[in-house]
Amino acid sequence: MIDPTSLKRRLRLVGRARRSRLSQQARRRAAAEVAGYAGLIAMLAQRRTVSTFAAFGDELDTAPLTAALVRQGCRLALPVVVGRGRPLTFRRWRPGDPVGTGPFGIRQPLDTAPEEQPGLLLVPLLAFDQRGFRIGYGGGFYDRTLAAARAERKILAIGLGFACQEVARVPTDRYDQPVDMILTEAGLVQAIGRYRAAPVPR
Repeated sequence: MIDPTSLKRRLRLVGRARRSRLSQQARRRAAAEVAGYAGLIAMLAQRRTVSTFAAFGDELDTAPLTAALVRQGCRLALPVVVGRGRPLTFRRWRPGDPVGTGPFGIRQPLDTAPEEQPGLLLVPLLAFDQRGFRIGYGGGFYDRTLAAARAERKILAIGLGFACQEVARVPTDRYDQPVDMILTEAGLVQAIGRYRAAPVPR
C-alpha cells in the first residue's frame, strides 16, 4: 500500500501536469470567470479583510479577481512566510503597492505594511477533492495557518484553482486542514461535510 506522503507527491505531479496543459485562452477565461465571483466573496467576507495571493508560474491568475475585490471595496492582504514550520502572517496590500520577494520567489508585502488578521482566506492549491481537502506545495504553511486561525476566531477559507485540478480523493493525515469552499472557473461550491478540527502541525 502506498503511504499518504507518496500519494500526495504523486497528486502534486498530476495537478501540475493538468494545469500546465491548459491553453493561454483557457487560462484567461478561467481568471475572468473566477473574477465574476468577487461580489459574492465580498459578501461572504462580511467587511473583514480578504487574504489573496500573488500567483506564480502557471497558477490561476489572481489579478482579475483581486482588482474586482478592490472595486467591491474589500480590504486586502497578502501572506508572508516568516519561517519554516510556522504559520503565515498577513500584511495589508493593494494592487500597485510595493512588494518584495520572499522565500520560494513569492511576492509579498514589505515589512512596513501593517499586519492584518483576514477573515476570509483565498488558498492556492495543486489538487483538491469535493470534501475540501487540498494538496499544496508540501510546506504545510496553509495547514498551520488555518489551524491556528480557527483556534482563535471564525474564518472562511476558499481554495482557488482550475477545475481540472479536482481529484477523486486527497489523502490526508491528522494535520490536514480542509477549506470551506472551492472556487474554479466552473463555479463556487461548498465542500462536502463539516469542518473537522485538526491539531496545529508541529
